[in-house]
Amino acid sequence: MSNDTESLAPHVPVMVTEVMEGLRTHPGGTYVDCTLGAGGHSRAILERIQPSGRLLGIDADSSAIELAQKTLSEFGESFTAAQGNFSHLGEICREKGFNSTDGIFFDLGISSMQLDSADRGFSFQREAPLDMRFDTNEGVSAADIVNSYSEQEIARILWEYGEERYSRQIAHRIVQNRPILSTLRLAHLVQQVLGNRRGRIHPATRTFMALRIAVNKELESLALGLDQTVSLLRSQGRLVVLSYHSLEDRIVKQFMRGKAADNAFALITKKVIRPTTLESHSNPRSRSARLRVAERIA
Repeated sequence: MSNDTESLAPHVPVMVTEVMEGLRTHPGGTYVDCTLGAGGHSRAILERIQPSGRLLGIDADSSAIELAQKTLSEFGESFTAAQGNFSHLGEICREKGFNSTDGIFFDLGISSMQLDSADRGFSFQREAPLDMRFDTNEGVSAADIVNSYSEQEIARILWEYGEERYSRQIAHRIVQNRPILSTLRLAHLVQQVLGNRRGRIHPATRTFMALRIAVNKELESLALGLDQTVSLLRSQGRLVVLSYHSLEDRIVKQFMRGKAADNAFALITKKVIRPTTLESHSNPRSRSARLRVAERIA
């Protein structure tokens, strides 16, 4: 679920080989993909766990569930899909019979499918309503934030979640020009503030990322989801996480190191693993990917 919004290429799952090695996928294994998305990683797992393995794919986005049930139908009862937020990981796993697993995988951020969907409001390159919700049936939208939050609160969101240096100037411009109802309108206002200071990266990248993280409570959900993996992994079960920016990676790193200090996990990756140069060139969305792996201790 890359945050790289420079390219709208077809979905290509990131660091598949490294993820499979991290999960230590094997025939007959039981795994959970907490971020189903377009199903690329799930397909790779399913191919490796036949004939008797099982995979649970979770996503907050109903369209991802619908797509996966079609594209992964060939795997029959090996694949189970569940709509929900991974902040409720334990509850979802227990409900679907995945109480003890060999591996749990998170691919954080936004999926290619969501980014490419013209009407979801995730991309600053396409005209769409300002929504950005993974689950369009609940929660506040990006439009709610930019049109009703105070200037100070918008600036805080842009700074904390987007690490946007010009958060105050952008927030001021937003409040001056409300209502803002479309993606291109918001992107244009940000571009007015920043000009071309970002070089090849679009000026609105950090603003859109920050709003998306706030709308979906991504960092809070990540912390909750990670914490629930401890009771769901059997001895020597693996936790594998792909993140795409420093805020996510910091939460993952601190969680894994904290559980290692408590003797609940062993760190398989002492340092973050990055994509190969070849993959970075062939799949632009992989450029910012960071992979970490930990193993459950008995």
